[in-house]
Amino acid sequence: MTRVSPDELLVLHAVRLRGFTDTAAAARRFALDPDVVAELLLDHQALGLVSWSEFAGLGGWSLTERGRAHGERLLAAELAAAPGGDATVVATYATFLPLNDRLQSACTSWQLRPRPGDPLAENDHTDPAWDGLVVSELDALAGELVGVVHGLTAVLDRFAGYDRRFSAALDRVLAGDGSWVNRTGEDSCHTVWFELHEDLIATLGQSRGA
Repeated sequence: MTRVSPDELLVLHAVRLRGFTDTAAAARRFALDPDVVAELLLDHQALGLVSWSEFAGLGGWSLTERGRAHGERLLAAELAAAPGGDATVVATYATFLPLNDRLQSACTSWQLRPRPGDPLAENDHTDPAWDGLVVSELDALAGELVGVVHGLTAVLDRFAGYDRRFSAALDRVLAGDGSWVNRTGEDSCHTVWFELHEDLIATLGQSRGA
């Protein structure tokens, strides 16, 4: 049976996954009550787990080093308490890694289109065949992602939705808006995939470099 995470963990984890987020976005990440999230964030702030900062008129929460370490302890305890959780997430992560290489390659090809004498030439998206290959790869990865998420949600409910969010971004690409491959600040294909990668390494207590 899948394990449902407590609000305390989800709020802290939402801040980690988003990196820098306001209260409303943190609440939306796991469909939590905004008032509950606001109260928990203030509690976390009092404990030195999160901090609020403002830049260029934008304000948001981010994890402190203490908050990151505390969050990882909560994630480790949750994983240990989920029957078969550790083995499942480790195995799924092993499946995910080669898919991650393919996603990175596809996103690079969306940004760059090498030309004679210029291997780092920007992709100006005037070659439909080149872009079509990238979109086809993203479509194939969307199918693979369904199985990855299904395996993860069998033990931890909080992994639900990554496949749907990725497919929603891909639908926008297929509808003609290529910015949804890798645009920032939105649930683009790259953003959703990057967040899933962060979720996996946080859950396993690993670092992205490792």
